[in-house]
Amino acid sequence: MAVELRPWKDEDAASLSDASKGNLDLHTQFGGVDLSEVDHARHYIREHLTLTESSRNWAIISDGVAVGNVGLAAIERRHGTAWAYYWLATAARGQGFASRSLATVAAEAFADGIFRLELGHRVNNPASCTVATRAGFPVEGLERQKLQYGTERFNVETHARLRTDPSPALELLPTAR
Repeated sequence: MAVELRPWKDEDAASLSDASKGNLDLHTQFGGVDLSEVDHARHYIREHLTLTESSRNWAIISDGVAVGNVGLAAIERRHGTAWAYYWLATAARGQGFASRSLATVAAEAFADGIFRLELGHRVNNPASCTVATRAGFPVEGLERQKLQYGTERFNVETHARLRTDPSPALELLPTAR
């Protein structure tokens, strides 16, 4: 199975739409944006999943199909920090794609001058914790009731990885520009 990272393309809109429809948790992660129509997904790709100075997103591609995203936001050059995040379509989970993608993006960020990468996940999402830990991001702490989805508030476990931390024993993915 060929897996790589590359920038999002308009042609990925159908895959993005399918992923959002196949998992209600992703709908929440997308901020409630309606991606049920391919045109909406295409607009989302153009507006939110492009590479900029302050944020970067890569499609996780498996056998030519976009099955997820890994990204960096709040890229801050003065202090060398950024916020990392990831998601996978339901069918792509459990195959190590997210951990390998996160480790790959971390290695590239460190090579590009970033010193500290941070991320957080709801404590009721143990799979996300596994992704972060496998990608070399140790737990740093707990932010109580940080996120709100609907009327419910969630605690968030934070993780971080420094350029000086050991690299995880994961095979990094090829990255197309």
